[in-house]
Amino acid sequence: MTPDADDRAPYPTEDLAADPLRRVPPPANAHARTRRCGPFTVVEVVGEIDLATAVFVAEHLDAATARPEPDVLVDLRWVDFFDCSGLRVLCRAETRVRERGGRLRIVSDAPRILRLLRGAGLLGRFAPLSGVPGEDGDTP
Repeated sequence: MTPDADDRAPYPTEDLAADPLRRVPPPANAHARTRRCGPFTVVEVVGEIDLATAVFVAEHLDAATARPEPDVLVDLRWVDFFDCSGLRVLCRAETRVRERGGRLRIVSDAPRILRLLRGAGLLGRFAPLSGVPGEDGDTP
């Protein structure tokens, strides 16, 4: 299954349970979505990423890293939980990107993500950005 436009809709911020008559279909992939931001392919990751859900993130990363010289940002700012299954998916994607002459970076300033990367010895491999370049007037 590849990412499609159905999972590019904004994440709902309102309480949908407040109106029981309003039915909103869930996105095709509730754990990740892919979008373009200038020269970057941004894979936004949401919720709890573990052994059961890492495959959904992998779908988006596989698609994002398939072309030559990909420039991929993995946005982890909406992640509630991230374990070694998520790290495995990130490492696999980063290896694919390097083999294709591109780069993969993560976006997160969450202390728990930084501790996980540091503890796994991956902080140098995934030096995190605090935001997506270009969204707030930043430059890449």
